[in-house]
Amino acid sequence: INPLFKKLSSQIYYYKETPEGVSEMVDVWEEYADEKEKKLVAYHEAGHAIVTRLLPNQDPVHQVSIIPSGMAGGYTMHLPTEDKMYNSKEQMKNEIVVLLAGRIAEKLTMDDISTGASNDIQRATQIARDMVTKYGMSEALGTVFYDSEQEEVFIGNSIGHSKNYSEEVAAEIDKEVRKFIDEVFNRCEELIKGNMERLHIVAQALLEKEKIDGREFEELFTSLDKKEEPETEE
Repeated sequence: INPLFKKLSSQIYYYKETPEGVSEMVDVWEEYADEKEKKLVAYHEAGHAIVTRLLPNQDPVHQVSIIPSGMAGGYTMHLPTEDKMYNSKEQMKNEIVVLLAGRIAEKLTMDDISTGASNDIQRATQIARDMVTKYGMSEALGTVFYDSEQEEVFIGNSIGHSKNYSEEVAAEIDKEVRKFIDEVFNRCEELIKGNMERLHIVAQALLEKEKIDGREFEELFTSLDKKEEPETEE
């Protein structure tokens, strides 16, 4: 946005009628900023939902919302179809893919990224670190349990803290965590790039309705499939 437009528009007001029939004065810039943030949240949550639907063995999408809840600007809710006692390496990587989908959807559609993905990134990094240090899922480090006295989430934080392994191993752990994250990030980006039209459809529905349930999401997701079906001759 041109800074001059922002400066001028922030001084412009107009009267808008509320659903109750009352006229209220609205700041043009504030309304624009609200709509921009709402659009960002819509694409963020649509990204989570679309990637969840595309990946195998994921719990189905139950509800997607861009109505703020607590500190979150929106949410994508899943309902488990069965109890799970264990997760495979591939399932854990898929979980990271879903977590990073919101950030990648923002990046691809808004030409920008936001702080809204902070919790997703933290959770994704913790899963990747657990894969490396707790579950022996790194080929470079092998089937070894690496633990420290404190839970360290972010890359680099393990260096300098009390642990039962060397600084060289700590650096290797960080390298492997980054490798897992980068690999999954690229996979997620490819998934979303291949389904941009679906992403736009779901995001637009969220902007219009603010909340959609699992059935509505499935109809939106499969709407392109119906368009592509060839017409049968009678």
